[in-house]
Amino acid sequence: MAISKKPANDEMSQAKEMARLVFAHHFGNQKPRRIIHKPSGLTNHVFAVKHSEGDFVIRISLDPSRINDFIKEQWAQTRALKAGVPTPEILEVGNDVIGHPFMIARTVTGHEATYNPNRRDILQAMGRAAALINSIPTSGFGGTFDWSNNLLSRNETWGEFLQNELRWETKLETLEKHKMLRENQSKSLHKIFTAAQKLKPKPALNHGDIRLKNVIVNEAGEINAILDWENCTSNLAPQWELSLALHDLSIDEKQDFLKGYGIREKDFVEIAPLIKAFNAINYAPEIERLAEANDKECLEHYRTRLGGSLDLYSFD
Repeated sequence: MAISKKPANDEMSQAKEMARLVFAHHFGNQKPRRIIHKPSGLTNHVFAVKHSEGDFVIRISLDPSRINDFIKEQWAQTRALKAGVPTPEILEVGNDVIGHPFMIARTVTGHEATYNPNRRDILQAMGRAAALINSIPTSGFGGTFDWSNNLLSRNETWGEFLQNELRWETKLETLEKHKMLRENQSKSLHKIFTAAQKLKPKPALNHGDIRLKNVIVNEAGEINAILDWENCTSNLAPQWELSLALHDLSIDEKQDFLKGYGIREKDFVEIAPLIKAFNAINYAPEIERLAEANDKECLEHYRTRLGGSLDLYSFD
Protein backbone atom coordinates (compact mmCIF):
# COMPACT_ATOMS: atom_id res chain seq x y z
CA MET A 1 0.00 0.00 0.00
CA ALA A 2 1.29 3.44 -0.91
CA ILE A 3 1.94 5.79 1.99
CA SER A 4 -0.37 8.80 1.81
CA LYS A 5 1.19 12.23 1.85
CA LYS A 6 0.68 14.37 4.96
CA PRO A 7 -1.87 17.12 4.56
CA ALA A 8 -0.40 20.56 3.90
CA ASN A 9 -1.47 21.88 7.31
CA ASP A 10 0.32 18.99 9.06
CA GLU A 11 3.49 19.79 7.08
CA MET A 12 3.21 23.45 8.06
CA SER A 13 2.79 22.51 11.72
CA GLN A 14 5.84 20.31 11.47
CA ALA A 15 7.85 23.16 9.93
CA LYS A 16 6.64 25.57 12.62
CA GLU A 17 7.87 23.21 15.32
CA MET A 18 11.21 23.03 13.50
CA ALA A 19 11.39 26.83 13.61
CA ARG A 20 10.91 26.71 17.40
CA LEU A 21 13.75 24.18 17.70
CA VAL A 22 16.10 26.29 15.58
CA PHE A 23 15.46 29.40 17.68
CA ALA A 24 15.85 27.45 20.90
CA HIS A 25 19.20 26.19 19.66
CA HIS A 26 20.57 29.57 18.56
CA PHE A 27 18.91 31.95 21.03
CA GLY A 28 18.67 29.87 24.19
CA ASN A 29 15.57 28.78 26.07
CA GLN A 30 13.67 32.05 25.74
CA LYS A 31 10.80 31.21 23.40
CA PRO A 32 9.77 33.41 20.48
CA ARG A 33 6.81 35.66 21.24
CA ARG A 34 5.12 34.80 17.95
CA ILE A 35 5.78 32.60 14.92
CA ILE A 36 3.59 33.53 11.94
CA HIS A 37 3.46 31.50 8.74
CA LYS A 38 3.89 33.58 5.57
CA PRO A 39 2.83 32.61 2.03
CA SER A 40 5.83 31.30 0.10
CA GLY A 41 6.90 29.14 -2.83
CA LEU A 42 6.50 25.42 -3.29
CA THR A 43 9.80 24.38 -1.69
CA ASN A 44 10.07 26.60 1.40
CA HIS A 45 8.10 27.25 4.57
CA VAL A 46 8.61 30.86 5.66
CA PHE A 47 7.85 32.20 9.14
CA ALA A 48 8.02 35.69 10.63
CA VAL A 49 9.42 35.37 14.15
CA LYS A 50 9.06 37.95 16.92
CA HIS A 51 11.67 37.36 19.61
CA SER A 52 13.19 39.31 22.47
CA GLU A 53 16.38 39.49 20.39
CA GLY A 54 14.54 41.13 17.48
CA ASP A 55 12.35 40.35 14.48
CA PHE A 56 13.47 37.61 12.12
CA VAL A 57 12.45 35.58 9.11
CA ILE A 58 13.23 31.88 8.97
CA ARG A 59 12.96 29.79 5.82
CA ILE A 60 12.79 26.03 6.15
CA SER A 61 12.85 23.53 3.30
CA LEU A 62 11.92 19.86 3.50
CA ASP A 63 14.04 19.32 0.37
CA PRO A 64 17.61 18.43 1.49
CA SER A 65 19.16 19.78 -1.71
CA ARG A 66 17.96 23.30 -0.89
CA ILE A 67 20.91 23.73 1.48
CA ASN A 68 23.04 24.55 -1.56
CA ASP A 69 20.62 27.28 -2.64
CA PHE A 70 20.69 28.78 0.85
CA ILE A 71 24.50 28.75 0.95
CA LYS A 72 24.63 30.38 -2.49
CA GLU A 73 22.19 33.10 -1.43
CA GLN A 74 24.20 33.77 1.72
CA TRP A 75 27.41 34.13 -0.30
CA ALA A 76 25.82 36.43 -2.88
CA GLN A 77 23.95 38.65 -0.43
CA THR A 78 27.02 39.07 1.77
CA ARG A 79 29.08 40.21 -1.23
CA ALA A 80 26.30 42.48 -2.47
CA LEU A 81 25.88 44.10 0.95
CA LYS A 82 29.60 44.89 1.04
CA ALA A 83 29.26 46.48 -2.42
CA GLY A 84 26.53 48.80 -1.15
CA VAL A 85 23.44 46.88 -2.26
CA PRO A 86 20.69 46.77 0.40
CA THR A 87 19.92 43.13 1.22
CA PRO A 88 18.53 41.29 4.24
CA GLU A 89 21.20 40.38 6.79
CA ILE A 90 21.50 36.58 6.85
CA LEU A 91 22.53 35.38 10.31
CA GLU A 92 22.63 31.61 9.89
CA VAL A 93 22.34 28.89 7.28
CA GLY A 94 22.44 25.23 8.20
CA ASN A 95 20.79 21.82 8.31
CA ASP A 96 22.26 20.32 11.45
CA VAL A 97 19.73 21.36 14.09
CA ILE A 98 16.57 19.93 12.51
CA GLY A 99 17.94 17.74 9.73
CA HIS A 100 16.51 20.09 7.08
CA PRO A 101 17.91 23.23 5.44
CA PHE A 102 17.08 26.52 7.15
CA MET A 103 18.05 30.17 6.85
CA ILE A 104 17.61 32.90 9.48
CA ALA A 105 17.66 36.57 8.45
CA ARG A 106 16.71 39.82 10.10
CA THR A 107 13.30 41.19 9.11
CA VAL A 108 13.28 43.99 6.55
CA THR A 109 10.67 46.69 7.08
CA GLY A 110 8.71 48.24 4.22
CA HIS A 111 6.47 47.00 1.44
CA GLU A 112 6.72 45.51 -2.04
CA ALA A 113 7.80 48.12 -4.59
CA THR A 114 5.17 47.08 -7.15
CA TYR A 115 2.47 49.22 -5.56
CA ASN A 116 4.50 52.28 -4.59
CA PRO A 117 3.47 55.47 -6.45
CA ASN A 118 7.15 56.38 -6.97
CA ARG A 119 7.53 53.39 -9.28
CA ARG A 120 9.70 55.09 -11.93
CA ASP A 121 12.15 56.52 -9.38
CA ILE A 122 12.35 53.08 -7.80
CA LEU A 123 13.18 51.53 -11.17
CA GLN A 124 16.11 53.91 -11.57
CA ALA A 125 17.32 52.93 -8.10
CA MET A 126 16.94 49.27 -9.07
CA GLY A 127 19.08 49.92 -12.13
CA ARG A 128 21.79 51.43 -9.93
CA ALA A 129 21.62 48.42 -7.62
CA ALA A 130 21.87 46.04 -10.59
CA ALA A 131 25.01 47.83 -11.78
CA LEU A 132 26.57 47.42 -8.33
CA ILE A 133 25.72 43.72 -8.28
CA ASN A 134 27.17 43.25 -11.75
CA SER A 135 30.40 44.94 -10.62
CA ILE A 136 31.15 42.03 -8.26
CA PRO A 137 33.69 39.71 -9.93
CA THR A 138 33.12 35.96 -9.85
CA SER A 139 34.71 32.89 -11.44
CA GLY A 140 33.07 30.33 -13.68
CA PHE A 141 29.68 30.65 -15.34
CA GLY A 142 26.23 29.51 -14.22
CA GLY A 143 24.74 28.49 -10.90
CA THR A 144 27.85 26.79 -9.52
CA PHE A 145 30.55 29.35 -8.87
CA ASP A 146 32.60 30.83 -6.01
CA TRP A 147 30.15 29.80 -3.29
CA SER A 148 30.72 26.10 -4.08
CA ASN A 149 33.78 23.84 -4.05
CA ASN A 150 32.19 21.51 -6.61
CA LEU A 151 34.15 21.00 -9.80
CA LEU A 152 32.13 18.61 -11.98
CA SER A 153 29.05 20.85 -12.20
CA ARG A 154 31.07 24.01 -12.75
CA ASN A 155 31.35 25.71 -16.14
CA GLU A 156 34.81 27.24 -16.40
CA THR A 157 34.06 28.99 -19.69
CA TRP A 158 31.22 30.98 -21.19
CA GLY A 159 30.91 28.47 -24.01
CA GLU A 160 30.49 25.61 -21.55
CA PHE A 161 27.67 27.48 -19.85
CA LEU A 162 25.85 28.11 -23.12
CA GLN A 163 26.08 24.46 -24.12
CA ASN A 164 25.86 22.56 -20.84
CA GLU A 165 23.68 24.67 -18.55
CA LEU A 166 21.69 27.08 -20.68
CA ARG A 167 21.39 24.48 -23.47
CA TRP A 168 20.37 27.12 -25.96
CA GLU A 169 20.16 24.76 -28.93
CA THR A 170 17.75 22.42 -27.14
CA LYS A 171 15.60 25.35 -26.03
CA LEU A 172 15.56 26.82 -29.52
CA GLU A 173 14.47 23.44 -30.86
CA THR A 174 11.60 23.46 -28.34
CA LEU A 175 10.41 26.85 -29.57
CA GLU A 176 10.68 25.71 -33.18
CA LYS A 177 8.94 22.42 -32.51
CA HIS A 178 5.88 24.19 -31.12
CA LYS A 179 5.95 26.88 -33.82
CA MET A 180 6.59 29.75 -31.43
CA LEU A 181 8.86 31.58 -33.87
CA ARG A 182 8.81 32.68 -37.46
CA GLU A 183 11.51 31.21 -39.70
CA ASN A 184 13.50 34.44 -39.82
CA GLN A 185 13.39 34.66 -35.99
CA SER A 186 14.77 31.13 -35.63
CA LYS A 187 17.61 31.94 -38.00
CA SER A 188 18.37 35.16 -36.12
CA LEU A 189 18.46 33.40 -32.74
CA HIS A 190 20.78 30.71 -34.08
CA LYS A 191 23.09 33.37 -35.52
CA ILE A 192 23.12 35.38 -32.28
CA PHE A 193 24.01 32.41 -30.08
CA THR A 194 26.59 31.08 -32.53
CA ALA A 195 28.31 34.46 -32.36
CA ALA A 196 27.92 34.62 -28.57
CA GLN A 197 29.79 31.33 -28.16
CA LYS A 198 32.91 33.04 -29.49
CA LEU A 199 32.87 35.67 -26.73
CA LYS A 200 35.33 35.43 -23.85
CA PRO A 201 33.71 37.61 -21.21
CA LYS A 202 34.71 38.09 -17.60
CA PRO A 203 32.01 36.66 -15.31
CA ALA A 204 30.19 38.78 -12.76
CA LEU A 205 27.52 38.28 -10.14
CA ASN A 206 23.97 38.49 -11.54
CA HIS A 207 20.90 38.61 -9.29
CA GLY A 208 18.75 36.99 -11.96
CA ASP A 209 15.37 38.45 -10.98
CA ILE A 210 15.59 42.16 -10.10
CA ARG A 211 11.93 42.97 -10.51
CA LEU A 212 9.60 45.17 -8.48
CA LYS A 213 8.08 42.19 -6.69
CA ASN A 214 11.51 41.37 -5.24
CA VAL A 215 12.24 44.86 -3.92
CA ILE A 216 11.19 46.21 -0.51
CA VAL A 217 10.88 49.99 -0.20
CA ASN A 218 9.87 52.52 2.43
CA GLU A 219 7.00 54.99 2.01
CA ALA A 220 9.26 57.44 0.19
CA GLY A 221 10.18 54.77 -2.34
CA GLU A 222 13.74 54.24 -1.09
CA ILE A 223 14.98 50.68 -1.41
CA ASN A 224 15.33 48.89 1.93
CA ALA A 225 16.26 45.50 0.49
CA ILE A 226 16.49 43.41 -2.65
CA LEU A 227 15.12 39.92 -1.99
CA ASP A 228 15.02 36.47 -3.60
CA TRP A 229 18.59 35.70 -4.61
CA GLU A 230 17.97 32.02 -5.34
CA ASN A 231 18.35 32.59 -9.10
CA CYS A 232 21.68 34.40 -8.81
CA THR A 233 24.44 33.22 -11.12
CA SER A 234 27.93 34.01 -12.26
CA ASN A 235 27.28 35.28 -15.74
CA LEU A 236 27.74 37.70 -18.61
CA ALA A 237 26.72 41.17 -17.44
CA PRO A 238 24.70 43.16 -18.09
CA GLN A 239 23.15 41.02 -20.85
CA TRP A 240 21.89 38.21 -18.62
CA GLU A 241 20.75 40.54 -15.86
CA LEU A 242 18.86 42.86 -18.20
CA SER A 243 17.12 40.03 -20.08
CA LEU A 244 15.34 39.17 -16.83
CA ALA A 245 15.06 42.57 -15.17
CA LEU A 246 13.46 44.29 -18.18
CA HIS A 247 11.15 41.40 -19.05
CA ASP A 248 7.79 42.69 -17.81
CA LEU A 249 8.37 46.46 -17.80
CA SER A 250 6.77 49.02 -20.10
CA ILE A 251 8.93 50.89 -22.62
CA ASP A 252 9.23 53.94 -20.36
CA GLU A 253 10.02 51.76 -17.35
CA LYS A 254 12.71 49.89 -19.26
CA GLN A 255 14.40 53.19 -20.03
CA ASP A 256 14.11 54.28 -16.39
CA PHE A 257 15.88 51.09 -15.30
CA LEU A 258 18.60 51.53 -17.95
CA LYS A 259 19.10 55.17 -16.94
CA GLY A 260 19.71 54.05 -13.37
CA TYR A 261 22.04 51.29 -14.56
CA GLY A 262 24.12 53.91 -16.34
CA ILE A 263 24.44 52.22 -19.72
CA ARG A 264 24.68 54.49 -22.76
CA GLU A 265 21.99 54.20 -25.42
CA LYS A 266 24.42 53.16 -28.15
CA ASP A 267 25.96 50.51 -25.90
CA PHE A 268 22.56 49.08 -25.11
CA VAL A 269 21.65 48.95 -28.80
CA GLU A 270 24.82 46.92 -29.40
CA ILE A 271 24.02 44.27 -26.77
CA ALA A 272 20.23 44.25 -27.27
CA PRO A 273 20.18 41.26 -29.69
CA LEU A 274 21.68 38.89 -27.09
CA ILE A 275 19.38 40.28 -24.36
CA LYS A 276 16.38 39.53 -26.58
CA ALA A 277 17.75 36.09 -27.41
CA PHE A 278 18.09 35.19 -23.73
CA ASN A 279 14.55 36.41 -23.08
CA ALA A 280 13.14 34.30 -25.93
CA ILE A 281 14.76 30.97 -25.12
CA ASN A 282 13.98 31.30 -21.42
CA TYR A 283 10.35 30.69 -22.42
CA ALA A 284 11.19 27.15 -23.57
CA PRO A 285 10.49 25.30 -20.27
CA GLU A 286 7.07 26.97 -19.97
CA ILE A 287 6.24 26.15 -23.60
CA GLU A 288 7.19 22.52 -23.00
CA ARG A 289 4.97 22.41 -19.91
CA LEU A 290 1.99 23.87 -21.76
CA ALA A 291 2.48 21.48 -24.66
CA GLU A 292 2.50 18.49 -22.32
CA ALA A 293 -0.73 19.79 -20.76
CA ASN A 294 -2.17 20.30 -24.26
CA ASP A 295 -3.08 23.88 -23.32
CA LYS A 296 -3.68 25.13 -26.86
CA GLU A 297 -5.12 28.48 -25.83
CA CYS A 298 -2.07 29.48 -23.78
CA LEU A 299 0.28 28.22 -26.48
CA GLU A 300 -1.47 30.48 -28.96
CA HIS A 301 -1.04 33.42 -26.60
CA TYR A 302 2.70 32.73 -26.46
CA ARG A 303 2.92 32.44 -30.26
CA THR A 304 1.49 35.94 -30.49
CA ARG A 305 3.96 37.21 -27.91
CA LEU A 306 7.11 35.47 -29.13
CA GLY A 307 6.23 36.08 -32.76
CA GLY A 308 6.61 39.80 -32.12
CA SER A 309 3.02 40.86 -32.88
CA LEU A 310 2.80 42.73 -29.57
CA ASP A 311 5.96 44.69 -30.30
CA LEU A 312 4.64 48.00 -31.60
CA TYR A 313 8.07 49.27 -32.60
CA SER A 314 9.31 46.61 -35.04
CA PHE A 315 8.16 46.28 -38.64
CA ASP A 316 9.83 43.08 -39.88
